[in-house]
Amino acid sequence: MTVKNNIRSPLRVLVVCLGNICRSPAAQGILEADISARGLNICVDSAGTAAYHQGNPPDKRSVNELALRGIDIQALRARQVQSADFESFDWVLAMDKSNLSNLLSLCPTSLKGKVRLFSDFIENPVNEDVDDPYYGAVNGFAHMADHLASLSQQFLDYIESNP
Repeated sequence: MTVKNNIRSPLRVLVVCLGNICRSPAAQGILEADISARGLNICVDSAGTAAYHQGNPPDKRSVNELALRGIDIQALRARQVQSADFESFDWVLAMDKSNLSNLLSLCPTSLKGKVRLFSDFIENPVNEDVDDPYYGAVNGFAHMADHLASLSQQFLDYIESNP
């Protein structure tokens, strides 16, 4: 968190997948729930590297899976990453290596350190992707949500231990 005029401003986190309708809105919802439970001052948004679904709500399968976990993401709308995002967010977290590569190609050199894989914060990072469930079976959304829930906890543990 940054301090401006003795007032703590929220840490800003952007989670990113390809179309911003499955993984990144789910990650946003899970992170927001975990942040609230921990009482942290963190603001989360989500975006996609592509504009395929711009303005659309999250995939119903993501909405349904998160609803089973008590998290409502229905109001979110897909948007594409903008160049200003690299300046305005403290962390830009990609769901997979392909989106990480896309983000790094868009990001100014001086800001590349804030662009990481979401899985970089696990105890023994291994460049682990969050699988895209879009073209798979419904159970892929449960697996995705479980994975995101684990990554969310580990990312927030990292944030709390590295103020």
